[in-house]
Amino acid sequence: MRQEIATHFAHPVERELARIFDEHGILWEYEPHTFVLERADDGTVLEAFTPDFFLPELGMYVECTVMRPALQHRKRRKVRKAKGLGVNVEVLGRHDLERLATRWRLRRLEVAARNRSRTAPRRRVHPPRLP
Repeated sequence: MRQEIATHFAHPVERELARIFDEHGILWEYEPHTFVLERADDGTVLEAFTPDFFLPELGMYVECTVMRPALQHRKRRKVRKAKGLGVNVEVLGRHDLERLATRWRLRRLEVAARNRSRTAPRRRVHPPRLP
C-alpha cells in the first residue's frame, strides 16, 4: 500500500515489515480492526485485541512481537481467543523475524527485531473499532 511514511508505527520492526510488504507488492493495513474478546454483563469491553497488520489479499492478520518469550503469554492468549472467534492471525516473534532477516539478508529488519523498546506508547483512548 506504500503508506508506511504516513503511518505511525508502535515499533521499528513494524515499520520494517511494512517496508518489506511494500517491496514485495503485498497490500497491508496497519491496525485496521480491533476484536472484542470479552465483555462485561453491561456490554463494557473488558479485553480486546488489535493485530498489527491485515493483509487483505490473503485474508489474514499478522501480529509482531519482539518481547522475550516469557513475556508473550498475554499476547498469545489473546491470539488464541481471536482465533476462537474465527480470526485468521499469525504471530511473528522475535526469533521468527530474526530468521527471516538472516535468510533474506534483511539487515534493517534484523536490527529492528533486536530492539525491544517501543518508538511511542500505545495511544488508544477511543473505543475499539469493530470489524
